[in-house]
Amino acid sequence: MSCEIWFYHLERSSLDQVLPGLLEKTRERGWKALVRADDVALLAHVDDHLWTWRDDSFLAHGREGQPHAERQPVLLSESGQNRNGAQALFILDGADLGPTEGFERCFIIFDGRDETALNGARARWKALKEAGSDLAYWRQDGDGRWERAA
Repeated sequence: MSCEIWFYHLERSSLDQVLPGLLEKTRERGWKALVRADDVALLAHVDDHLWTWRDDSFLAHGREGQPHAERQPVLLSESGQNRNGAQALFILDGADLGPTEGFERCFIIFDGRDETALNGARARWKALKEAGSDLAYWRQDGDGRWERAA
């Protein structure tokens, strides 16, 4: 079975608002997650945010290179190596998708208000479509709910 690749086009919400909810839904499925970004500062920000994103909750997670990375339900990574056996891969800041074997679903999250990110996502969509990948495109409606647009 090939990995489903879902594009999430941020228009009304920020990464800080969207990522924790997607990670929670991933964990509710019983899946582990790998979050990949090339920007070390962004990974540090996500690391801090996941501990404090809600007053009544946090998302247990760890960073690649720290002890027990393989046991983390959510692993933050620069390399994209699936050290925790994740079923879901989250791509931030235009990071390389890399091999998708072993993943059930990949989430490519991009800021549609950033022209560079938008153009990068369009090019990535086109290349993946031409390669025959199983794609879906999600965007927020006027009420902020996610709807599948393609």
